[in-house]
Amino acid sequence: MLILLSILTLVLAGFVKGAIGSGVPLIVVPIFTVLYDIQTAIVVLLVPNLLSNMLQVWRYRRHLLPLRFLAGFAASGGVGVLLGTWALVSINEKLLSITVAVTMLAYLGVRVLRRDAELGRALANRLVIPAGLCGGVLQGAVGMSAPVSVAFLNFMRLERRVFIGSISTFFAAITVVQLPALLSVGLVTWPLAMASVAAFLVIWLAMPLGGRLGNYLDRDVFDKVIMALLFIIAMRILLDALISSVNG
Repeated sequence: MLILLSILTLVLAGFVKGAIGSGVPLIVVPIFTVLYDIQTAIVVLLVPNLLSNMLQVWRYRRHLLPLRFLAGFAASGGVGVLLGTWALVSINEKLLSITVAVTMLAYLGVRVLRRDAELGRALANRLVIPAGLCGGVLQGAVGMSAPVSVAFLNFMRLERRVFIGSISTFFAAITVVQLPALLSVGLVTWPLAMASVAAFLVIWLAMPLGGRLGNYLDRDVFDKVIMALLFIIAMRILLDALISSVNG
C-alpha cells in the first residue's frame, strides 16, 4: 500500500508539473513526509527536480526572463540551499515537518489573499536576490522553494511559457547545488538514489499527460483542487505533530 500511495503521489505531481510547470515538491514533500520522513522526501526528489526541470528549460529556452535576472535569482538560491541544508541536518525533524506545513499554509494564504497582486519589473529587479535566497533556504531545509520562488514569479504576471521556463531554470540551478550539499552530509544513500531515479521516471511519464490536459482544463478549478489537497495535507502534518507532542 505504501508503494502504491507513493506512485500515485508521483503521478499526480508529474501531471501538475506538465500542466503548470511547477508543483512537484509542493505535492510530494508533504505526502512523503507523512509516509516516510522529510529527509527521505527531499533526497528522493533530487533526480526528478534536476532532470524534469532541465527538460522544461530546454523546451522553453526561447521564453525566458533576461539572463542577468535569472543568474541573480539562481545564484542567490544556491547560497540559500547551502544554508537550508545545514538546517535540515541540525534542526529537530518534528520542527522541520511543522515548518513544511506552515510554509504550505503561507503559500496558500498568499495565493488566496493576493490573487490579483502584480509586481512591476523594476521592483522585481530589486527583490530578486532576497527572493532567491529565501527560496533556496526553504529548498534546502524543507525541500520546496515554491512558497517564495513560485509566488515571486507569479506576482510578476509572466506569460505562461516565460513563467515555466524561468521557474524551471531556478529549480534546476538550485538542485545542482543541493545534490553535492546532501552528499556532503551523508543523506544520499544508494537505495534512496535508486528510488530518486524511479521517481523521475514516474513523473516524466505523467508530465506529457498533464501538458496536454492542462490546455483544456479550467485553470481556476484545477488550482482550487490542488490548493484544497495541499491544505488537507498541511493540516494532517500539523495534527500528527500535535498528537506526537501530546503522546510524547
